[in-house]
This record gives sequence, C-alpha cells and structure tokens, in this order.
Amino acid sequence: MKEYVIEKQLSCGKMTVRMRRIGTDCHVILEGGERPHIGCAVLAVPRPSLSGGEQISSTASVLNVTGHKDEFLCRRLAEQVAAGQGRLTVCVGGFHTDHITKEQIREVTEAADQAAAELSEMDWSSLR
Repeated sequence: MKEYVIEKQLSCGKMTVRMRRIGTDCHVILEGGERPHIGCAVLAVPRPSLSGGEQISSTASVLNVTGHKDEFLCRRLAEQVAAGQGRLTVCVGGFHTDHITKEQIREVTEAADQAAAELSEMDWSSLR
C-alpha cells in the first residue's frame, strides 16, 4: 500500500501526516509532538456545499477520547481532504506537547492546514 507522507519540524516537536488509499476512500493519520497518540477519530463525507454552486464541502462525525483536544486538528484535516478529493475520509491521531504555548498552537494549526491543502490537491492516482 502506498502512502503520501508530509513531515514538518515545529518548535514543539515533529508533525507527521500520512494519507493512504483504501479502495476509493482516504485514510489520514496525524501524529506528533512529544507523545503521539490516538486522541480522536473523524469521519468526513463529501457533499455539495450548502451555499449552492458547484463547490464541494463535507460533513464530519467525531469520536474523541475523553479529555483530548485532537478534534481541532483531525477535523480540519478530514473535512478539507474530503471536500478537496471528493472522497470519504477518516482522520485519526493526535499531537501532544506538555505546556504548549498559544504561539505553538498557532504553529501546529498552520502546519495542519498546510498539510490539509497539500493532501486536498494531490494527484489521487499517485496512491495506487
């Protein structure tokens, strides 16, 4: 199975985002920080945008591990990839750094958004 891997070294640890193809669907894995883990699972389903037009959006369902805030990142990845690729997408994972600062949270969020944009626009056939 091929996967597409994005790695970003951040001030609060490394972030790794992987995307694999499962049939016609996407499986995204987010891990990083001092203690990578599974803190959340998000299923995003592509659909026509509610604002009309030809734009594709997505609807997400979330399962969180109690006390974890990984939905913030996993949901962004799953929804953007589902809308961009037009495919059912699951994102699981977590990013943890003790005593993370607001600036580092912003850095992690920007890195996740960049990864989501890259995955949304990549050539799907490269995952065969």
